[in-house]
Amino acid sequence: MKDRLLKISTALRALSNGSLWIAGVGLVAMTVIVAYQVYMRFIVNASPPWTEASSIMIMSWFIFLGAAVGVRENFHMGFDVLLYFLPSAAKPWLRAVTDIAIFAFAAGMVFYGGELALRGWSVRIPVLGLPQTFTYLPIVISGVLMCLFSLERLLLRAAGENVDDVEADATMTAD
Repeated sequence: MKDRLLKISTALRALSNGSLWIAGVGLVAMTVIVAYQVYMRFIVNASPPWTEASSIMIMSWFIFLGAAVGVRENFHMGFDVLLYFLPSAAKPWLRAVTDIAIFAFAAGMVFYGGELALRGWSVRIPVLGLPQTFTYLPIVISGVLMCLFSLERLLLRAAGENVDDVEADATMTAD
């Protein structure tokens, strides 16, 4: 079972890297669109109507994808303050509680974001012509990724793999 988990973990790493690349491309695209909007507004004096809506939508995509990658890379919020005071044996348990809380929150993102996405299918974004679903879809996709990544950490930890940042824990207790 451990070998199968490690293969799945490799696939999830590739998914995380792909999400990070998409988020990076989105950040660059949004920057270019905003620069184009500023140029058109202040130099040409004719701002295109699609630039603001598209840059906001792209921003929501790269923010939510980046948040999902943060869960996989353990850059998310957690109960880190308690790690200073707990013995070493309790730290994996506390990190598991953090992963369970993240999974629950992400499942809520999937459920409620999915409801918003379904309701927005018949509503169009006027300047883009796209369904409003595209505004809420990053919440759902990010929630699914966060569920996968937190479940991965829980299963690998249960299988005996070291998924916690032991070096950072050692420096926290040594200081």
